[in-house]
Amino acid sequence: MSIAPLLTGASGVALILIIIWDAFETILVPRRIGRRVRLTRYFYMISWRMWRAVALFIRRPQRREGFLGFYGPLSLIVLLFCWAAGLILGFALLALATNSRAGAAPDPFGVLIYMSGETFFTLGFGDITPTTVVGRFLAVLEAGLGFGFLGTVVGYLPTMYAAFAQREIEISLMDARAGSPPTATEFLRRIAPADGNQRCHDQLAAWERWSAQLLETHISYPQLAYYRSQHSNQSWLATLTTVLDSTSLLLARPGVPATSQAQLTFAMARHALVDVTQIFVPRFMPAARGRLAVDDMLRMRAQLADSAMQLPTDSEFEAGLAALRLMYEPYAQALGAYLLFELPPWVHAQPRRDNWQGGPWDKLLSARSSPTHRSDEHF
Repeated sequence: MSIAPLLTGASGVALILIIIWDAFETILVPRRIGRRVRLTRYFYMISWRMWRAVALFIRRPQRREGFLGFYGPLSLIVLLFCWAAGLILGFALLALATNSRAGAAPDPFGVLIYMSGETFFTLGFGDITPTTVVGRFLAVLEAGLGFGFLGTVVGYLPTMYAAFAQREIEISLMDARAGSPPTATEFLRRIAPADGNQRCHDQLAAWERWSAQLLETHISYPQLAYYRSQHSNQSWLATLTTVLDSTSLLLARPGVPATSQAQLTFAMARHALVDVTQIFVPRFMPAARGRLAVDDMLRMRAQLADSAMQLPTDSEFEAGLAALRLMYEPYAQALGAYLLFELPPWVHAQPRRDNWQGGPWDKLLSARSSPTHRSDEHF
């Protein structure tokens, strides 16, 4: 027997097994595994670098964000197509190696790919059929695998989008809690009324749970990290960074107990950020310039001076805040640079409207409600 059919058959078997194992780990095993051959990982590494390079040429931030927003859903569709195409190619190689039509000359490879695709998608045209025992066995195996593959994909997509929707709920709620884009200063300022302690505790507890959900979903399904939020000035990374900024300001104050809700939320949020960053940026990257400038600190103190959340002015507070920032800011900056997410500022230089305060009809409605307009309508 010639060695060429053996190599062809071995290549087909290897390709099928690699794709099946890759799809199994990606879809059905929701946990991080040490992988040697990982097609999905290399697919996202290569395709994201290409998409990211094109996005960097887009000048306008809104257009760039819109372009980046297509990558997550589109990459998932292309990944499923690559899996299906690889399985079809693998079974075509096996059909070529085994000559599944007895008593006939070997079919051209293009015909075998057509037969494999027809079998994989269970079309059943019957124009090309295997006649050998091995060929019929491979046809039944491929048809069953194709049916199971399509059924698994149908169940996989709702799971992905359910995790995405759950993630976006807290991001949308952040708009009224901490501004657009969110900042730690706005959160502390808006939570400062007399009942602020209980409200702050409840919201930090909600953020702790959201951070835990983010950790679970983005480790189980890392491609969720590429999905962008509905508004260009919001993102899951900006929300997570705001959570860490806010809890850092609270923890840097003297006398905060180690079992406080701020400590629990900070620990959970940092855990999520560090683990997700290691998936995409496994090697340490030198930190970018600091996010908190001296002017920002002065502005934060001024905006919070008349509230219950006013910031201490002693050096102990600043040293504690610097130590806490060092625990998470390098990870946030590295992940933001890789995924092209803009990190939120600590404080806005000028007052900004929240997303909910703006609308496309506001100017027209304001003009219609003016006294001049009403008097014109009357006459």
